[in-house]
Amino acid sequence: MDARSGTLARLAGLAPRVRAALSAALVAAAGQAASQDVPCGGDLRSFLNGLVAEAAASGVPSAAAEAFFSTAAIDPEVIRRDGKQGIFAKPFTEFALLVMSDYRKAKSIAFERENRPILDRIETNYGIGRGVLLAFLALETDFGVNQGDFNTLNALVTLAHDCRRPELFRPNVLAALELYRRGDFDPVETTGAWAGEIGMIQMLPADLLAHGVDADGDGRVDLKRSVADALMSAAQILTTLGWQANEPWLVEAALPDEFDWSLTGLETELAVSDWKARGVGVRREVPVAGNLPASVLIPEGRKGPAFLALRNFRVYLEWNRSFVYATSAAFFATHLQGAPLFIANEPDPPLPADEIKELQRLLANRGYDVGPVDGIVGRLTRRAAQLAQADFGLPADGWPTPELIERLRDPG
Repeated sequence: MDARSGTLARLAGLAPRVRAALSAALVAAAGQAASQDVPCGGDLRSFLNGLVAEAAASGVPSAAAEAFFSTAAIDPEVIRRDGKQGIFAKPFTEFALLVMSDYRKAKSIAFERENRPILDRIETNYGIGRGVLLAFLALETDFGVNQGDFNTLNALVTLAHDCRRPELFRPNVLAALELYRRGDFDPVETTGAWAGEIGMIQMLPADLLAHGVDADGDGRVDLKRSVADALMSAAQILTTLGWQANEPWLVEAALPDEFDWSLTGLETELAVSDWKARGVGVRREVPVAGNLPASVLIPEGRKGPAFLALRNFRVYLEWNRSFVYATSAAFFATHLQGAPLFIANEPDPPLPADEIKELQRLLANRGYDVGPVDGIVGRLTRRAAQLAQADFGLPADGWPTPELIERLRDPG
């Protein structure tokens, strides 16, 4: 998988963490700029002058800010990539089997052997299993092989200048400026993902400021070349997002034939013991306290694979808001730690993107919240489909079907 494909899904919930990562002066400046409604778009030179003024208001010498932005330019390829996120339209089984390739499994084994000391440190200090970090490294950059070759400053300026989500990227431009002042960012030489993420684990500049860890003790945080820094920084982010030490995150489940499908999805949480009392079994026993909260996930409906998602699974959705990415990364982590490959079963085939868009429009017209009409079966679309299925008396598993579309088309 192209590591950059997951960037924007991850950014959906990033704004509070971006501001938390900046220095107090930069936060104040960012807030002041927001209150003045600094315009996006328009002439690039004027936009950059606004960034220089914003930095100066926080105490950054104008000469330093001007030098930092002197080579900044719009990158049309970044805009093109921004509008192309089709890999997340794939259903879970297809996507998960794609990312869990034999190459990645073999590479995981070799990488774990080569880096066992730092992985041991992380398990001891953070309570995060090595499979979690190995899976993220595999999906994000193929263990550092594909870190991206986009000029990071240009990528950030391009997306901050663009008017789709400037509030997410503008603070990261300022964070890159702060890294530059510390000697940790070169506006010409620093490269990474098309959406401004840097290094093996793909961290944005604001994340690097807030969570970067100098794990190898060389006096700097180097996410591009230091495995120790990259892994420890990722562990720090996961912990900040709420990771519960030494708890599981996803367990393959077996559901009874007469299961109440309306209980599936992240909106319903019951204790593990309560799920078991309802006939939910697990394929591989893991140490799970019976009182831990969990949800039942069926990524491809009632005919597909099933999982118990515990509270650490929600951290995956903070890392990347794509439901398919998060579920695939979470299962890959369990697989790397010994779980057998999930039972794919025979789910109903996915609808093509144009029919998903029609479904989303029909649901929205009836008052259900589907989020953007994008042809992707994300969390909001699943929940809306599930509610509509329940209203129509259909099995409420949240998996879009032609029958559901036909019911929604009926004006009566």
